[in-house]
Amino acid sequence: MERLHAIEASALHARRERVFLVLAGLFLGSMTMLNILGISRFIDLSFTAFGREIPMALAVGVLPYPITFLCTDFISEIYGRDRANFVVWVGLGLNLWVVSFLWLGGALPPTPEIDAATGLPPTDAYDFAFYRIRFLTMGAVVASMLAYLAAQLCDVFLFHFWKQLTRGRHLWLRNNGSTMVSQFVDTFAVITITHFYARGLPIDPNADLWPQLWVFIGSGYVFKIVIAALDTGPFYLGVHYLSRYLEIDPMAEHDRDEEAVGPRTPP
Repeated sequence: MERLHAIEASALHARRERVFLVLAGLFLGSMTMLNILGISRFIDLSFTAFGREIPMALAVGVLPYPITFLCTDFISEIYGRDRANFVVWVGLGLNLWVVSFLWLGGALPPTPEIDAATGLPPTDAYDFAFYRIRFLTMGAVVASMLAYLAAQLCDVFLFHFWKQLTRGRHLWLRNNGSTMVSQFVDTFAVITITHFYARGLPIDPNADLWPQLWVFIGSGYVFKIVIAALDTGPFYLGVHYLSRYLEIDPMAEHDRDEEAVGPRTPP
């Protein structure tokens, strides 16, 4: 028999909390990683279709981002909206915590000789890598945090909006519908703020600005939507097996939520 801690009321309670910890940890770890990686490198996935080259430039920080929406969808479906929102706010605080130590690490002595043109120490300095990461992370942190908060709260809100609208049915709709809107909010916000506030994008000053920005926005959005479509199957399977494993009925939780807020007014 599994040994329980004193605060674990039962084996079922322990199981539910441990699964929540895994989902929340995966979400928080992915969020922290993507903010550190951020725009440190852009990946060129351009391809040719119908004789025309389609540009696809992705910041490396985008790669772990879709998993964060899958995690909040799992938490929303199984544990409810309040827990999902709580994890989003913890993620915001965690990333501010990481950024504060990046700032502190650069502020403490010894102070390297900084090139006024680049804002970085010489490339042969032993701490060049740290200051390069710090420069890119600090420059994009406002963009990523504002976009992150808006997109994640939008995702949780829309997920539960679709859940109430369909009375707990059509899992694919709330999984994909919430993600499609929130991913666009995030992508548009992070690209525009990163450029206009942090000046962190590789923009050609001799070319028109907005076509270049739309390449970054479109590339990031298409990547996220493709991943969101691909995760629909795993999301269905995950909800099915986790509901049985944790002995939670998402439909019953939906009915309790409606009782708490009152009946929904028909459109």
